Amino acid sequence: MRLLAVLLLACWAVPAAARTADRRVAVDPNMAPWNAVAKVQTNIGGRCTGVLIAPAVVLTAAHCLYNPHTRGFLRPVSLHVLFGFERDGYRWHRLVARITLGPPAHAVPWPRETDWARLDLTEPVPVVPLPLVKQPLAGAAVMLAGYNQDRSQLLMADRDCHILRVSAAPSQARLLAHDCAGTRGTSGGPLITRDATGWRVAGINIAAGRDGNLALAPPPYREHDGAAAE
Repeated sequence: MRLLAVLLLACWAVPAAARTADRRVAVDPNMAPWNAVAKVQTNIGGRCTGVLIAPAVVLTAAHCLYNPHTRGFLRPVSLHVLFGFERDGYRWHRLVARITLGPPAHAVPWPRETDWARLDLTEPVPVVPLPLVKQPLAGAAVMLAGYNQDRSQLLMADRDCHILRVSAAPSQARLLAHDCAGTRGTSGGPLITRDATGWRVAGINIAAGRDGNLALAPPPYREHDGAAAE
């Protein structure tokens, strides 16, 4: 099993040369497409990133909502979603009415392809959402935006990176290896791309750092999918 884990990591890890360059720059969280990127905060001190994919729906990484002390996921009342966040100020604050989780409740560890969470907000946000790409492709130019741990007061983005590999996973999910620069805090941050219709989300970041950069394109959302918390 240990050998298998090493082989899998070697397969997915982005080459070191591709990870050394830090191309991150601060972007304006009140300008498109960055205004659809949210800071997701929890009442236990957790901070991640999310993205508005519909007027009152945010997509983020499920592991951001996990409470290791209770060994369970946080309830909606524990979450605060901030848009236009910069230096302790923000433009819109939204509460969460309902959470739909990719992983089964209390399933730790859970498969990487289930590391997504849908947050249904209590009211819409007056910005243009970024819909999901139907089929992310290897080689596509993307930008990774998020509230990185080392620059947590600013929305940082790597505006010049690419999807390196796309791997099919169960339940129609896709795992996306990429070469975007990021640190902890970018979990749930969107890989933003652009097509003839405008800005879209290729996937959300679920791992960034020395051990590799990985994003997830979740399966098409259906009302009965995942575990729900209200």
